[in-house]
Amino acid sequence: MQFIEGGVTAPIGFTANGMLCGIKAGRTKNDTALIFSEKICSVAGVFTKNRVQAESVKLTRKHIENGKAQAVIANSGIANACTGLQGAKAALRQAECTAKELNINADDVIVCSTGVIGQQLPVEKIEANIASLVKGLSKEGHEQARVAIMTTDTHFKECAVETIIGGKTVRFGTMAKGSGMIHINLGTMLGFITTDCAISAEMLEKALRSSVAGTYNCVSIDGDTSTNDTLTILANGMAGNAEIKSEGADFDAFLEALNCLNTQMARKIAGDGEGASRLVTCNVTGAVDVPTARALAKSVISSNLVKAAFFGKDANWGRILCALGYSGEYFTPEKCSVYFESVHGEQRPGATDAIGEAQGNKKSIEVFDHGTPLDFDEGLAKEILSEDAVSINVILEDGKASGTAWGCDLTYDYVKINGDYRS
Repeated sequence: MQFIEGGVTAPIGFTANGMLCGIKAGRTKNDTALIFSEKICSVAGVFTKNRVQAESVKLTRKHIENGKAQAVIANSGIANACTGLQGAKAALRQAECTAKELNINADDVIVCSTGVIGQQLPVEKIEANIASLVKGLSKEGHEQARVAIMTTDTHFKECAVETIIGGKTVRFGTMAKGSGMIHINLGTMLGFITTDCAISAEMLEKALRSSVAGTYNCVSIDGDTSTNDTLTILANGMAGNAEIKSEGADFDAFLEALNCLNTQMARKIAGDGEGASRLVTCNVTGAVDVPTARALAKSVISSNLVKAAFFGKDANWGRILCALGYSGEYFTPEKCSVYFESVHGEQRPGATDAIGEAQGNKKSIEVFDHGTPLDFDEGLAKEILSEDAVSINVILEDGKASGTAWGCDLTYDYVKINGDYRS
């Protein structure tokens, strides 16, 4: 398996485009994205757990019930949430104008929106530009589309991988937006995955839910779960492999590639949290089972006190123990150890579009050992916590399971960004 270029258009048969339709006053970059597969796809999706859901979420849930889709239309600037009947009609009009121009069924169009809640979507602006959007579809169009879904993101987020499944070369591509209003009940905001692998809708759903549990659902920026969170995956089968209809070696290879892709995107989102200056990863090992390990890690990276400590480059391990303790999960504090780790020169994914591979020397410092605080070099700790990407490693002795979660520090800029978001 290897990383490749191309984002959502890396797989065979997928094209994309993005353009500025003028949805939100003052925006100068693209605000509407389109992804299209030349063949009908198997589809699966996961959505926000917020009871208040955008009209696009409601419509897309309905459209993918049959396990089939062929296109995605997504806009930024206006969320089309809490907009009543008028908003519902606008979402449907998005699907209908897209389908008409592509000569496909409206039920096969995924609709997504992101932006300000409570404002009506000027869908007529999308309708006026849909012909140009479709005409401009291309393999290079992922570059236009990846920008069109951004809101407070500082950089676009995309990734693509290539692997062998069933003796055939199979590609996966993805793009996502997400910087704030991100929490563990699906931390993806808007995310789109494409693949040319042949796989049934049932197995696609199984793979997506399994992958999300250990990737996107292990991200938290600010504790807020959006009204619009949507992650979908389209599989058009054009790689020519035998269709994956059950578990086995081919399904395992598919899931491995999907996990690789989604892990990179989870890190990119966490690293580009609103106002963030560093990516914070929490690794828990030695837990009784995987769900417990993940829940403990999530509790740590969700703590505002932990986030604030990392902004201040303060090795305040007590806040980490406290967050572990109120997680509600089982562990033995007397057997718990904690150390901080960084790799000098490791790039914060999201702040750049890098994968975030290590570029220098690894440094670590243990601050808590088997329930006992340690005297440690505060200068070295501050040096480690000053890096772009920092890990909190929690070592338990209650079992053999591991789990990881990703977040960021909490800075003054987070308040500034969200204090005037509507303007």
